[in-house]
Amino acid sequence: MEYSRGAGREDRGAGGLERSPLLEVRALQKHYPNIAAVRGIDLVIPEGICCGLLGPNGAGKTTTVEMLEGLTLPTSGEILYRGQPCGADFRQRAGIMFQSTALPDLLTVRETLELFGAFYRTTRPLAELVERCALEGFLEQETKKLSGGQRQRLLLAIALVNDPEVLFLDEPTTGLDPQARRNFWQLVHSIKAEGKTLLLTTHYMEEAAELCDEVVILDHGKVIAQGSPQGLLRNHFENTVLTLPAATVAEYHDPQLGGPEVLGIYREEREVEVITNDIGCTLKRLLALGVALDGVAVRPPNLEDLYLELTGHKLRP
Repeated sequence: MEYSRGAGREDRGAGGLERSPLLEVRALQKHYPNIAAVRGIDLVIPEGICCGLLGPNGAGKTTTVEMLEGLTLPTSGEILYRGQPCGADFRQRAGIMFQSTALPDLLTVRETLELFGAFYRTTRPLAELVERCALEGFLEQETKKLSGGQRQRLLLAIALVNDPEVLFLDEPTTGLDPQARRNFWQLVHSIKAEGKTLLLTTHYMEEAAELCDEVVILDHGKVIAQGSPQGLLRNHFENTVLTLPAATVAEYHDPQLGGPEVLGIYREEREVEVITNDIGCTLKRLLALGVALDGVAVRPPNLEDLYLELTGHKLRP
């Protein structure tokens, strides 16, 4: 299946309402010796949405975010905040939750929040941060004694300490167990409800589908797709995914399954996925081959299917 580059972009935020641009990126490039990490990116991030930046290793995602955060200077191009070049005011109005942050081990959670709050002209009341990020139970605990989920909630509170207009979340749930991850999602939903603009990077497609009003997929330093998760799926897929246990479908079946209705066959250790635009015909073909249909599952395509279709199934270094 072929995809038009950048296809599916929508200019409406959550709820389909027209929204003013908060951040604009024009012809953004970043070159290092012997490598072009970012090769001419154009983006418009409307106010009040959660935008997910997705891409495989080496796609230019981290470099793009670091330029938006003001941590890395672009080789060329523009980054605008409310229509003006980003400056010192933007640093005061932005909050950043890094994937990894060193915290002072011997300070309590309360003392850590007070320390980071001292770096800004305007701060959010401590009581609001504690309530918003559910820190009540360990406010007087030293940071070195926090669990993974508690630490992430503290890092989120630090990113919110200056009551930012735009919040950068860099792979915020990496390493968390499923319960802690879903609890963190609820915190992000509550922050979205305040009308803040969020830019999220994540390798979890389920997380992007849950939190993002819009996603931007990067590869080889360029935007290859942008739009709402639902809109992108509607634009790019008119098929169904059949999942079968790998033990029931031998590898020699793969060529025989390749009828005109089958758009792809992807074999993993435990399961085989068959992408088809005619489920009835494919099921008949499986039965004719003597493949048992015990354990077969049928589902519509999801964001992970789109991501893999656009960026490939091969492991990146």
